[in-house]
Amino acid sequence: MSQDYIELTLLIERLHRRFLDVLRIELKSIGVRDINGVQALMLTNIGDGEIIIRDLIERGYYQGSNVSYNIKKLTDYGYLDQERALHDKRSITVKLTEKGKKVVEGIRAMEEKNGVRFETTIGNGESVADAANMLRKLERTWDEFIRYGD
Repeated sequence: MSQDYIELTLLIERLHRRFLDVLRIELKSIGVRDINGVQALMLTNIGDGEIIIRDLIERGYYQGSNVSYNIKKLTDYGYLDQERALHDKRSITVKLTEKGKKVVEGIRAMEEKNGVRFETTIGNGESVADAANMLRKLERTWDEFIRYGD
């Protein structure tokens, strides 16, 4: 089990980098040249609603300094709108602009195609659900370790 676990953790890290490559290629194919894969992923995580920047960090999506830098760039390039909360000037809410929504639509279409391709490759959709379920359990294990230690 130990060697399988180590291989799994290495694979997760490689898959994340590979997915950023996939996003970079998709951005290029839809004519978006001013943002990178991490920023595109941030747009998809923000989605259709509004989100407080602090929530992006607390949900574990991004590190603090990277969030600030990427939010600034995405705002400067017209993909995000920012608004400070009236009751707390430190709290900033972001939401996608129309330009940001178009990028997310392109990424979602690519994800749909890749999802179908992947399910065809493995033979049945239940395997995808099983893999996702296993990774959610691993995430919970890591969350518990972070909270409670050994």
